[in-house]
Parts: sequence; C-alpha cells; structure tokens
Amino acid sequence: MATYAVVQTGSKQYLVREGDTIRVESLPHEQGETIELKDVRVLSHEGKVTVGNPTVPGAKVTAKVAANGLGEKVVIFKYKSKTRNRRKTGHRQGFTELKVTSIKA
Repeated sequence: MATYAVVQTGSKQYLVREGDTIRVESLPHEQGETIELKDVRVLSHEGKVTVGNPTVPGAKVTAKVAANGLGEKVVIFKYKSKTRNRRKTGHRQGFTELKVTSIKA
C-alpha cells in the first residue's frame, strides 16, 4: 500500500503522495525552500489509516517550493442591456507549486 496524506493549506485540502507536485494558494516562500506542512488531516502508512481530530498528532509533510507564479487570466465582463453600460476586468490568481519530498508519521 502506498503512503499518502491529506493536508490542508490555504483553506483547501489536498491528497498527496511522495513525489507529487501540487499547486496551492500563494505561500510566502522563495523557490527552492523546503517547508513543512503540519496540518495533516488523514495519514495512511503501510495500510493503516489514521484520521485526525482535527489533525494527526506528530504527522508532517515535507515539500520543496518548485515555483511561484500567476495562474491563467479570468475575464470578468459585466453588461447591462439598453444602457451602454459595460465593464471588462481580469484577474490572475497567485499560486505556489510544491513538490512533496516526504511524509512522516
């Protein structure tokens, strides 16, 4: 059985295994830094599943920051008929890409 964990960061939860690359909300870390995610909600190690209440005590996921950047542009277009009222704006959400290096119980 593969070791996996469910971690929470940026108010979202991600299912990760060693070697996975995930895209999370922007974190204040530079590229190449190693970070620890200690908010582990579920941990499966050698077929034994541990569910946290709310977190699994002593569990942590170590990851390396692979990249920081901006996502695809989302276009917001507001239109009201018969009034010549139009407004077009855009938004690019920041992200941090993490490469999971280890999962420890």
